[in-house]
Amino acid sequence: MSTSRLCRLVTAFAASAALVACSQPANSSTPPTDPGPSSSTTLTVVTHDSFAMSEELKARFAAESGLDVTYVAPGDGGALVNQLVLTKDAPLGDVVYGIDNSFSSRAVQEGVIAEYDSAALPPSASQFTTEALTPIDFGDVCVNADLQWFEDNGIPVPTTLDDLVEPQYKDLFVVTNPASSSPGLSFLLATIATFGEDGYLDYWDGLVDNGVSVVRGWSDAYYTEFSGADGEGPRPLVVSYATSPAYTVTEDGSRSTTVALLGTCFRQVEYAGVIEGAQNEQGAQQFIDFLLSEDVQSGIPEAMFMYPVTDVALPQEWVDFAPLSDHALTLDPAATSANRSTWIKAWTAKVIG
Repeated sequence: MSTSRLCRLVTAFAASAALVACSQPANSSTPPTDPGPSSSTTLTVVTHDSFAMSEELKARFAAESGLDVTYVAPGDGGALVNQLVLTKDAPLGDVVYGIDNSFSSRAVQEGVIAEYDSAALPPSASQFTTEALTPIDFGDVCVNADLQWFEDNGIPVPTTLDDLVEPQYKDLFVVTNPASSSPGLSFLLATIATFGEDGYLDYWDGLVDNGVSVVRGWSDAYYTEFSGADGEGPRPLVVSYATSPAYTVTEDGSRSTTVALLGTCFRQVEYAGVIEGAQNEQGAQQFIDFLLSEDVQSGIPEAMFMYPVTDVALPQEWVDFAPLSDHALTLDPAATSANRSTWIKAWTAKVIG
């Protein structure tokens, strides 16, 4: 190639490059490509301490996802959210299950939950949806009574919150601390929904005067202090779930030895969510979808004492002995979020001292 021809080609190329450069907007840059959800070969699932899934289902998820899955349970529902908030700069894991509607707004507002809308959630569950989190199960937190104890002692079973402050029920009732227990918080909210912000502490005064016992968590209350179920405790009244009587059915299946007082219930919804800053967002989303699968949802009643959010068949014991309340108490989640800490502090000062 001659020198003069080479020079002409270089000149033409330079002019063309200059033209392309000049045709671009000033200070333009190519938008970054969305990398999509993060992924990894491991997944850490963070749950409350009442989480229960069969080893078969755990193994199935691990096999189908190809992930090495670890389960971590830092405490009850309240403790779970507290730990997520305290560790949000170094997250405990990738996905969380067990945040309930008493604490859901705090988890979202503290920025510990990443947005995810699961395509596996059916339209029928839309009544339970909330920002960022995915509903998995629901139930009613209610006072439960040991029917045999009341029969043996010739005392009528109470039916309302007001009954619990009557002298004949003195020293019979055990509750869980709302600062550390999600059922405990649900029961506190039930008293606020019933008696109002101006009257709930007076009601708790009455419970204290009537010998109410306060323990840290549901397991301590139900299995240690409660006289019914498997417990051999001294108290025949306990804060538990409307579903609990389905697990105290006699061998012949004819009756349950306990009953939920459906006039004392607060509706509880439990959620799962992708933890903000997760190392494996993709796996977290897969796990949430798995929780909504038919096999997992069908196992929720017997594994976790809650109603599934999808339309699956229920055990016959639930149909017979675990009805939901027709008038479950609720509070606006925004009001709960704004006042929860104040209510718990006021309750603590009044009841614990």
